[in-house]
Amino acid sequence: MSLLSKLLKKDTGDGNSNVGNVEDFVSLTRVYFQSVIAVNLGITNINFIPDVAQFKRMFKVQTQNGKLGLAEKSRARKMLMQDYGLSENFFKEIDASVKKSCKTPNDIQAYLFMYQGFSNDLMMLMGNLMQWKFRIPLLFKKILKGMTEKTVHEVCTKKVWKADDVHKTATAVRQYKERLGYSEQWMTEYVYNIVLLAKKEPKQKGDIAK
Repeated sequence: MSLLSKLLKKDTGDGNSNVGNVEDFVSLTRVYFQSVIAVNLGITNINFIPDVAQFKRMFKVQTQNGKLGLAEKSRARKMLMQDYGLSENFFKEIDASVKKSCKTPNDIQAYLFMYQGFSNDLMMLMGNLMQWKFRIPLLFKKILKGMTEKTVHEVCTKKVWKADDVHKTATAVRQYKERLGYSEQWMTEYVYNIVLLAKKEPKQKGDIAK
């Protein structure tokens, strides 16, 4: 798997200072999620948190104070903040969501499955609703962020959509949002970062709206 290996190529001396792509960002976010779960529940079996296991091997992260997830959480958080400019609130909401939903090891798979559904539906819906807006040049980041924020707000507040598939997906996203406990601000920050990264990827990999 190359999810995290691409991050290792950031400073290879080839003059390319770009941070990772969408896959790297999503993977690092999962590492943070799983690290929080490990710390909160005292997980000792690393097989429960596969993304953390891969991250730990790739970056040779030493276990801190004999507690799995502690050092990995700190390292992933630092990378996400430095490389992608995520806010403190982004991580606070993840911490609160995990604390609320994962009270025993039996809750882990259900929570991660729910979050994956939330992420997939949210990005599919945003791609559908924004479409041409994704083509706005990176020079106008503030405009793009404002449009992303506005569209997220519509998804969270608009009850009726003309297209049945959009209505169904928007309803699912709102339900996920309530169950997981994420705010519009968190959703905007997550989507906006993925959009920026997708726009930086080579065009031959496909249209950003996809």
